[in-house]
Amino acid sequence: MTPGIMFVSLIFVGISFLVSYVLKSKFRTYSEIPTSSGLTGKQIAEKMLRDNNILDVQVLSVDGFLSDHYNPANKTVNLSPDVYAGANVAAAAVAAHECGHAVQHAAAYPWLGLRSRLVPAVQFSASLVQWILLGGILLINVFPQLLLAGIILFGITTLFALITLPVEFDASRRALAWLDRSQVMRPQEHDKAKNALWWAAMTYVVAALASLATLFQYILIYMGARDRR
Repeated sequence: MTPGIMFVSLIFVGISFLVSYVLKSKFRTYSEIPTSSGLTGKQIAEKMLRDNNILDVQVLSVDGFLSDHYNPANKTVNLSPDVYAGANVAAAAVAAHECGHAVQHAAAYPWLGLRSRLVPAVQFSASLVQWILLGGILLINVFPQLLLAGIILFGITTLFALITLPVEFDASRRALAWLDRSQVMRPQEHDKAKNALWWAAMTYVVAALASLATLFQYILIYMGARDRR
């Protein structure tokens, strides 16, 4: 890793740490605020799915803190224990957000479909990219094509991170719209849910910007080496 890339990485590591800290703090705070409906995350998820006529998606509990996700492969909304059993603003926000992905899937939301199709390529790239980039940097003066191959692989992961942004923001938009329509929480609770989801989305924004900045650094290194030949 070159000094420039290391510097950029350290900047984004710091930003990511700050955003993650604020996010966890928000969720701890909002986890202590009960919703007026008294519904748990599991019940919120099941109600949102029913209201959107989605009857083939299961709501499951999975281990881990903020491990919540929607799996389009087996059509499951997977909620962490605190969200699954929690009857609070944070649990409601997260459960509705994950169901937002289920709604996207049912509606054939194009960005979600594109992200899902990229998963195999991203998994392949992730298993090789660091080694190829390292080799490309070490052999930059004799075999610059290796770095170019690494840039292409890293570009796939960057593209995936960028495509994730509209997917996550749209899922939150759908979640908040449903929470408002269903009246499962008061306006004050709705504002806190919106704030929690905004900070969650910022983690994806930081990751995408970090990946884009790093990709740009590698491209500059490759172009500089090519110009010297």
